[in-house]
Amino acid sequence: MSEPMRDLLLHRLAGQRRHILDQLDGLSEEQLRQPVLPSGWSCLGLVKHLTLSDERYWFEVVMAGHPLDFWPEGDNADWQVPDDVPAESVIAEYRAAIDRSDSYIADLELDDPPARPEDWWPEAGLSFPDLRAVLVHVIVETATHAGHLDAVRELLDRKQYIVL
Repeated sequence: MSEPMRDLLLHRLAGQRRHILDQLDGLSEEQLRQPVLPSGWSCLGLVKHLTLSDERYWFEVVMAGHPLDFWPEGDNADWQVPDDVPAESVIAEYRAAIDRSDSYIADLELDDPPARPEDWWPEAGLSFPDLRAVLVHVIVETATHAGHLDAVRELLDRKQYIVL
C-alpha cells in the first residue's frame, strides 16, 4: 500500500491516542479513580486496558511476536488499578506502550502479517491478515474508548472535548 495510506493510518492513531491523553489532563487522582458509569470502570482502568489490550497486545505480541507474559490474572484484570499504584504511573505506562508500539510499527510494512496470530480469531469471525487490519482495529478501539472518556469527563466536571 502507498505511503499516503500509512501516513493517514498513523496520523489517525496518533490523534485518538492524543484524545485519550487530553481527556485525562486536569483530572484529580480521585476523579481518575472514580467509577462513573454503572459498569464500574474508572478513567485509570480504561487507560490500563488501552495499555495492555490495545497497545501491548496488538503491536508487541501480535505484530512483533513477543510473549503475552504481562497479562494480569483475574476477570477484567486489565481494567483494575490497585489503590497503591499512582495515577501518573498508569498514564506513563500508556505513553511508554505507545512509544514501543510506534517502534514496532516503524519496522513493519502495512502488508506484513502478524508474527503471532491467534487460533481463535477465525472462530470469532475475526481476521487480521496484516498490519493494516491491526492498525484499523486499534484506531477503532481507541476512538471508541476516547468516546467513553468524553462522556465520563463531562459527567465528572462538565468539560467537553469538542463543544457542540
